[in-house]
Amino acid sequence: MNERPVPAQEPLSSLDGLTRALRCLPGVGPKAAQRMALHLMQHDRDGARALGRALSRAAEVIRHCARCNTFTEDTICAMCRSPRRDPSLLCVVETPADLLMVEHAQAYQGLYFVLMGRLSPLDGIGPKEIRLDRLLKRATDGVVREVILATNFTNEGEATAHYIGELMAARGLTVTRLARGVPVGGELEYVDPGTLAQALRERRPI
Repeated sequence: MNERPVPAQEPLSSLDGLTRALRCLPGVGPKAAQRMALHLMQHDRDGARALGRALSRAAEVIRHCARCNTFTEDTICAMCRSPRRDPSLLCVVETPADLLMVEHAQAYQGLYFVLMGRLSPLDGIGPKEIRLDRLLKRATDGVVREVILATNFTNEGEATAHYIGELMAARGLTVTRLARGVPVGGELEYVDPGTLAQALRERRPI
């Protein structure tokens, strides 16, 4: 019995390739990606070129700060180098977006460590994946006196805070947690600055 030949797949067109690439953005599905691609090609070719150049450059030059792990173009970010920050305070957040939200609250003048995630065993994310070894080294440098746990009030964020809190307390550090002004299940990126500022001021020992 002769098998029917499988037709060769046609290569993706440039427009299809652009549409697929845009789908990597959070919250962007197939239809939204297609609308974006068509808009750029129909109405804003210059914007598309600028976007391409900016993405290419960012992917080449942005790295992780050697001290706080946030995004920077330098080995040490400007915030970690600033003499105006209090080096005895270390605020632990999940993402760079959370760091920016805490800064926007204008209630904190210490330094940060960005986990770039949170513990989630079901997703295969353990202490190694969020670089807790780097956090421990940073927190036990002899300068840090208080570690403020500002992970999100989700199940994973709470578990991460509990795990880190035990590690830090065992090393003689004062450990505090954001007050419950931040809603349970909420993420810092979406909390208003006033609420976040109050939570920082009313942080509690754990």
